[in-house]
Amino acid sequence: MLIAVVGLNHRTASVKVREKLSFSGISLEKALKQLKTYPAIQGCVILSTCNRTEVYAATTEVDEGLNAIRDFLSRWSGVDVSEIINITYCHALYDAVRHLFRVAAGLDSMLLGETEILGQVRAAYLQAYDYYTTNRIINTMFQQAIAIGKRVRTETGIDRNAVSISYAAVELAKSRLGSLSSCSALIIGAGKMSELAAKHLVANGVSGIIVSNRSFDRAELLASQMAGKAVNFNELSKYLETADIVISSTAAPHCVIKTAEVSHIIERRHGREMIMIDLAVPRDIETGVGELEGVALYDVDDLEMVVDRNLAERKQAAIRAEKIIEEELSEFMKWLGTQFVIPTISALKQWGENIKRNELRHALNRLEKLSEHDQKVVCSLANSIVNQILHIPVTQLKNYALTNEGHLYTEVLQNLFCLNVPGQKTTKKTPNANTENNTGLA
Repeated sequence: MLIAVVGLNHRTASVKVREKLSFSGISLEKALKQLKTYPAIQGCVILSTCNRTEVYAATTEVDEGLNAIRDFLSRWSGVDVSEIINITYCHALYDAVRHLFRVAAGLDSMLLGETEILGQVRAAYLQAYDYYTTNRIINTMFQQAIAIGKRVRTETGIDRNAVSISYAAVELAKSRLGSLSSCSALIIGAGKMSELAAKHLVANGVSGIIVSNRSFDRAELLASQMAGKAVNFNELSKYLETADIVISSTAAPHCVIKTAEVSHIIERRHGREMIMIDLAVPRDIETGVGELEGVALYDVDDLEMVVDRNLAERKQAAIRAEKIIEEELSEFMKWLGTQFVIPTISALKQWGENIKRNELRHALNRLEKLSEHDQKVVCSLANSIVNQILHIPVTQLKNYALTNEGHLYTEVLQNLFCLNVPGQKTTKKTPNANTENNTGLA
């Protein structure tokens, strides 16, 4: 049983194309069951996110498996097979397993070390399992991938350092205030940056969110998504007084928060620290605010420095993660190699057993009046000869199963002895008896 994957992502295909090749809900169940009908596909999982679609399969033969996946994707999406080939990447054997392990670890994501992809890998596997489209090889591979994703994040901390401006803003607030569970936040502006910051604040347990925007309708919309409260823009001063965290990201051409205004507010806060984060360009908050006692002010440049430093740390963590993946990959391929050779060894032993049984029957029929003792001696001799002949190839095959070329030696042995192994297909080549002897001997 071999592993293959065909996929596309934000680097190989546009959003327009990725939409045609996305799977979710009821369509995913139908797609998985349709893919499983291909004779070459013994088990499959479809991983579909906004940035990628990947089809993983356990297959009896790599080329047939890859062709089956491409044909399935073409029929499903209406995109011609030739175009599917142009916009997809494919991996087989070691590379296919390594790719899945790297995906689960967040090393193949648009955002290095992202956490969300691990949950998406787990969900994709569990859905395929529930729809009965996986098999033992797929189950073991995905279970190990999920375990590796957890191990990488635990041992390297690759996902601990913020590498987006909005996330860095929240992490910076946490570093100053500690737990956010007793903190209130004021979001000024209702654009994408404000929305992301609000989501990170909620995820980190902030006690309450207030949203203010010149367009009150947009403020209400964002506040409703965060279970927060929308307030009019002309009431900012009132809510600045109670906010522990202020994140501002408007499109205003001038500052919307002035030093004098904040100075009066600070007097009424009785020493409680205020974290103010200005995500706007041009800036929303006057620089003099940062000089006030009890106020910590950060702008985009400050956050970009944090992001750059954190990204460098993630890259170092990624190097350690790659080592973990190679260790785990080696162990998985050893297991897979043994799974591949065990049926072949059984078939080889059965081949020898059949020959022994037939030849013993013929020999004993020709030998007359053998005593029971003599029959046992002849049978023992036959057993010993077959066992000794098969001992070296069986032992060697077990050893090769633990190497990168294990599946190749298995296929060669199957071809040499014309073994029919259920669930495994090899390319049998019959030597041409008429081929000229190229050794130069007459």
